[in-house]
Amino acid sequence: MTDQLLFAAEVTLNGLMAGVLYALVALGFVLIFKASGIFNYAQGVLALFAALTLVGFQNGQVPFAHLINAVFGGHLQSFGWQLPGAVAIVLTALVMVALAVLIERLVLRHLVNQAPIILFMATIGLAYFLEGFGDILWGADIKKLDVGLPQGISETVETLTDSLFGYGFFIDNLDIVATLVAALLVISLTLFSQFTKYGRALRAVADDHQAALSVGISLRFIWVMVWSIAGIVALVAGIMWGTKSGVQFSLSLIALKALPVLMLGGFTSIPGAIVGGLIIGMGEKLFEFFVGPMIGGATENWFAYVLALLFLVFRPQGLFGERIIERV
Repeated sequence: MTDQLLFAAEVTLNGLMAGVLYALVALGFVLIFKASGIFNYAQGVLALFAALTLVGFQNGQVPFAHLINAVFGGHLQSFGWQLPGAVAIVLTALVMVALAVLIERLVLRHLVNQAPIILFMATIGLAYFLEGFGDILWGADIKKLDVGLPQGISETVETLTDSLFGYGFFIDNLDIVATLVAALLVISLTLFSQFTKYGRALRAVADDHQAALSVGISLRFIWVMVWSIAGIVALVAGIMWGTKSGVQFSLSLIALKALPVLMLGGFTSIPGAIVGGLIIGMGEKLFEFFVGPMIGGATENWFAYVLALLFLVFRPQGLFGERIIERV
């Protein structure tokens, strides 16, 4: 193989790995949309809040320390302990479930059978509230997240590809772990959605709230369940992105990368979120590699949105979305 083809193959692999990280965020959007028919603007902030909470637990940080110090003049910082990563993850997962219960009780139960735009606006308000609350709770400084996931270049992949092609591919160990985790999540969520009673109830709620209530489906339980699952998915995404680039408030902007993924894969398809993420990740890397030098580079910032726009024109429901046909 020529050097150019080898470089392109390496770029493709790295693009696929990046696409998996995009897809992890998109999964949360799909789950909420399937249960309520709305786009959850707060999903990116949920990933940020989960990552902040995880770091806070792991470092033994005192909640609201900055606020307490400002009001009472103290110097509180931490409790003086360090929790193992696994324990901190379990505690954070419990917090995300508790957050789902609060969201249902304080927000969603008051908006049953409202127009989708009302629910969408509620998620916008929820996003800004959680971002500010996370700032007050854990502080706005950039935090390092380390739960023991392998990082750095995979020597196994480099050695294997070097022996096969005479050129070692540089693949991050964290990206490999993210790919395996995403595969397990997709398989689990797909099986849950298609073959369990609660999965079918979730789809019924998405179709018609009132009809679902009339056959005995608890809308409150379904919403708590699906927001809890979306919170766990957000936690996984927050761990991966936080480990990769640090826990900072720009982490919430990863939601913007999920938009073109959803447009390609479809807002109602769990496998579609993964396929859309892979297409976006691979496409933007290859476009930058082949076309970027000809037009000045920096194409990764806009390529995904242009591709999504083309899909909206020719296939607005996405690759795996359900085609809606209205007869008059």
